[in-house]
Amino acid sequence: MNAIRLRLRISLAILLTVVVLGSIGFALIERVPLGDAFYFTIVTVATVGYGDVHPTTGAGKALAVGIILTGVGTFVGVIGNAIEMMLARREHGARMEKLNMVIGAFFSEVGTALLAIFARASADAARIRAELLVSPKWTDEEFARVRASLQGLDYSLRLDAIDLSGLTALLASKREFLVRLLENPVLIEHEQFTGILWAVFHLTEELGYRRDTSQLPASDRDHLAGDAKRAYSLLVIQWLDYVKHLKARYPYLFSLAVRTNPFDETASPVIR
Repeated sequence: MNAIRLRLRISLAILLTVVVLGSIGFALIERVPLGDAFYFTIVTVATVGYGDVHPTTGAGKALAVGIILTGVGTFVGVIGNAIEMMLARREHGARMEKLNMVIGAFFSEVGTALLAIFARASADAARIRAELLVSPKWTDEEFARVRASLQGLDYSLRLDAIDLSGLTALLASKREFLVRLLENPVLIEHEQFTGILWAVFHLTEELGYRRDTSQLPASDRDHLAGDAKRAYSLLVIQWLDYVKHLKARYPYLFSLAVRTNPFDETASPVIR
C-alpha cells in the first residue's frame, strides 16, 4: 500500500509539473489566454484531440509533442495507480475483516476468560475496572481517551490471587487452538495481536513445564507473574480495540461483549 501511494504521489507531481509548464508554454508561444493554454495542455495529456482551438505555430506543435511524450504516460500512470490503490484498500479491508474474526474467536475461546482471571488478581484492579466499564453511549473519542489512559496503568498481578492449577488447565486445553491461530496467515497484518498470541502461548508453555504450581519458590513465582503481566497488559488494549470495532460494525456482538465484560463484576449475559 505504501509503495502504491508513493508511486501515485510521484506520478501526480510529474503530471502537475507537465500541466503547469505546458500551460505557461502554450500561453507564451501561442499568445492565447491562460485558460485556452490550460485547455491545450489537458486535451493533449488526455489524448482526446483538439476541438475548435488548437496549436497553430510550429513551436506550439513541438510543445504539444513534448507534452504527449512526457505527460500521457504519467496521466495513465496516475489513473492506474489510483485504481490499484482502491483495489488494494478493498483487499486490505477484507483481510482486516478476517483478522477481526480471528480476534473474536480468540476472545470467545480463551481471551475473555484470561482477562477475567487477571482482572481479579490485578494490583491496580479498581482503576482498570473503572476505565473499562464500556457502555453503548461510548463515542470514538471516549474509546481513544480510555486507550490513552490505559497506557499508564499498572498491570502487575498478585499471583497468590490466581488459581495457577486452574489457569494451567485452561491454557493447556486451548493449546491446539492457540497453535492454529499462530499459523493463520492473516496475522501478518497485525503485529499487536501476534504479540499477544506469543505472550499467551509463552505463558502456556511456562505453566505446562511445571508439574506442581503450588510449591514454587518466590523467584519462580515472580518470573511467572512477569509473564502473566506481559500477556495481561497486551490483552487489555486489544480487548478495548476489538470492542470498539464491534460497536462500529456489529451492534449485536457489541451488546454481548458489554454484557460479558470481564472487567465488570456485575456483568451477566442475561438481559434484564
